[in-house]
Amino acid sequence: MDIRSKIRPAVLAVSALAALAAGCAETPQLSERQKGTATGAAVGAVGGAVLSKATGGSAATGAVVGGAVGAVAGNLWSKRMEDKRSEMQRATQGTGIDVVKTQDNQLKVNVPSDFSFDVGSAQIKPQMRPVLDQFAQGLDPKMRVTVIGHTDNTGGPEVNNRLSLDRAASVRDYLRNRGLDTSRMIINGRGENEPMASNDTQVGRAQNRRVEIYLSEPQA
Repeated sequence: MDIRSKIRPAVLAVSALAALAAGCAETPQLSERQKGTATGAAVGAVGGAVLSKATGGSAATGAVVGGAVGAVAGNLWSKRMEDKRSEMQRATQGTGIDVVKTQDNQLKVNVPSDFSFDVGSAQIKPQMRPVLDQFAQGLDPKMRVTVIGHTDNTGGPEVNNRLSLDRAASVRDYLRNRGLDTSRMIINGRGENEPMASNDTQVGRAQNRRVEIYLSEPQA
């Protein structure tokens, strides 16, 4: 039998399991940490077993490996994370900066070009500094920061890839100067590859020139 015909039912089974586990994770008696770990472990364990069996491996081995990955891979949405979201929302109210909780329990701060960088520049604008100052305050040592730079499509892919990475590096360096350990931070530059809007208009290009800052608290 074609391997793809084996894997497809497995993927569907894992998807159904994820929905079921997510529902179980809403049990009010469980803490946020227990919810995330239980959901990740359940999906990972059964998913590992199903996929391993479908590809000719041992279902038991697949369950052990999948369970370990599922339990470790999740993020915890703790009171610290919720407090930080509230702080950032108050600090950025009315600025056009988006502060949201992602589906994988990360805090995402999306800073548009009006507050982040001038066209073609990786130098942080003065109005962005208070936002970064607020972000850096009171972070638990367990929390991790990911900074992703983006550009519009002017200038060419090679230039934009470098520019987007330089912008992410500028944010990292600023946060480092505010006391964050660089070992807690990851940077990435996506260039023009992930636009939020059409690059055919000036407004759209301005939306695409942005920096995204993610805060996460990995499961223990």
